[in-house]
Amino acid sequence: MTDIAKDMPWLGRAWNTVQQRLAQDRLPHALLVVGEQGVGKRAWAEAVAGLLLCDQQVGLDNGAPIACGQCRQCQLIAANSHPDVRVYSPEKSRMVKVDQIRALSTFAVASPQVAHRKVAIVDRADQLNINAANALLKTLEEPLPDVTLLLLQESGRPVLPTIRSRCQALTIPLPDAEDAGRWLSARVSELDESARPSPDTLAKSLMLAGSAPRLALEYATGEFLPQRDEAFEAFRQFMKGQMTVGDAARRFKTLGLDDTLWLFESWAADLARCSAGGEVQDPEAADMLGYLARSNPPWRAHQLLDRVRESRSAGVYNASPELEATQLLLAWRELMPRKRQTT
Repeated sequence: MTDIAKDMPWLGRAWNTVQQRLAQDRLPHALLVVGEQGVGKRAWAEAVAGLLLCDQQVGLDNGAPIACGQCRQCQLIAANSHPDVRVYSPEKSRMVKVDQIRALSTFAVASPQVAHRKVAIVDRADQLNINAANALLKTLEEPLPDVTLLLLQESGRPVLPTIRSRCQALTIPLPDAEDAGRWLSARVSELDESARPSPDTLAKSLMLAGSAPRLALEYATGEFLPQRDEAFEAFRQFMKGQMTVGDAARRFKTLGLDDTLWLFESWAADLARCSAGGEVQDPEAADMLGYLARSNPPWRAHQLLDRVRESRSAGVYNASPELEATQLLLAWRELMPRKRQTT
């Protein structure tokens, strides 16, 4: 039997809402699920798909149904081969394109192949291009009784109001650091001993991920941390005038555009917190950001955040991480106090 809230308790509220609506036969045709990157939205959506397609749901009478884990539908879900579940996510252009949404529309009007209903997941509904958004709107305006749409939105990324208004919105909160740490430690303990990250690596990953557990796991077991450390050192040296902008920007290339923009966004957000008298989330950047906060008005941090958003919009057209890093580094350099020239 499958109850994702037992594995990831912070998903419980959104999960329980779906369970209750399903038991009451009041499940909406479309759900918009909002949460931070790496909080578990995709895992939640896949669990909901398994619950909706299961032939032998357990606990339906008490208002808390879960998938049985044994029927044919559950076996197909577990094998990631269920023909009545489709996932549409950004392609290389970092956008969900209109052709994908047209395929979703075709899938929606077709009869289920082996189950009694169908589920379509749009992973990153905030990255629909305008044509794709308009095509999805037509599907939302003509709901079908045997189709459930699950739209996943990253916090802080806009979705068209016309799409939002046709969905029931659910929010998945971040867990507190203690719960996130327990989950992360449990997942890491399942790895071979030689592949297990150290406690310091886990703590740093969780800090940089903002307590988003699945993102922290990705950081702890992947290449992000050494790449981030190299990029941060280049950033620090550039701000001190010890490295050229070209050399510093090249250190961000291996991160890719998404992680590059995320780093600059997190530093700008920390600068805004510091300017307001708060604490930064990245303690390794605290000294530099504190100095800049004391040397600049608070609006400069928000100007940097706006600049990152502009870069992210440009990113849908395959912008270069090195080019965007160059422009962002130069914007940050403007915050450094200018030395007075002596005569």
